[in-house]
Amino acid sequence: MSEMRGVYTLWLRELKRYTRERTRIVSSFFQPILWLVVFGAAIRLPISGSTSLEYQQFIFPGIIGQTLLFTSMFMGISVIWDREFGFLKEILVSPISRGSIFLGKMLGASTDAVIQGIIVLLLGFVIRVPVSAVIFLQALPLMLLITFGLVCIGLSIASFISSLESFGAIQSFVNLPLFFLSGALFPLSNVPSWLLWVSYVNPLTYGVDALRTIILGSSWTPLFPVHYEVLTVCAFDAAMILIGTFAFSRRK
Repeated sequence: MSEMRGVYTLWLRELKRYTRERTRIVSSFFQPILWLVVFGAAIRLPISGSTSLEYQQFIFPGIIGQTLLFTSMFMGISVIWDREFGFLKEILVSPISRGSIFLGKMLGASTDAVIQGIIVLLLGFVIRVPVSAVIFLQALPLMLLITFGLVCIGLSIASFISSLESFGAIQSFVNLPLFFLSGALFPLSNVPSWLLWVSYVNPLTYGVDALRTIILGSSWTPLFPVHYEVLTVCAFDAAMILIGTFAFSRRK
């Protein structure tokens, strides 16, 4: 029970920190709108295999994936902040395991990222993408699965880094390849074969494609069966949770 209480407390702390930063919640509206309205309107790419999709509609699930990616990775910075203010030392000496500490922070950061993803999802009406209750309920657990592995990457990186500047540089180094190679902004059917295989190694590719299938329905043909893509995301989550727990347990 003490382990569960510790996980819940850390989850609640991360959630309260997020909800109290109102500027971050408000700003979460603007970047996706810029991508959808400005970038989406300026670029006109043919969508292979679909004559009914506009480019803005095509990139909409990709922008949700981008929001989940950037927010999840950024949440790793909380480890550095906690270390700077001494809070990390206090929880590391508390009578709960390192695994529970990592799990609590991961669940809290994932909840924050999903909230921002929901905000973007509800903006679908701006580009005439109907988001029904069924689509919302199908997309929500998938968004949560996507954030688990990405948050673990951010927390793992932060476990080995002591400065905010270094974390920001490495975060960008990881974020940008994951985002641009996921098919979020362009159909992967249009890329060279060598780049396609690189994209297949990217776990975000499967998350974005599954989101696109759920949100766009029959207008989009997925790269792989959706259940295969979801299982791939789950396997990525399991691997990153193990790696992240190990990395966090090495903290002194």
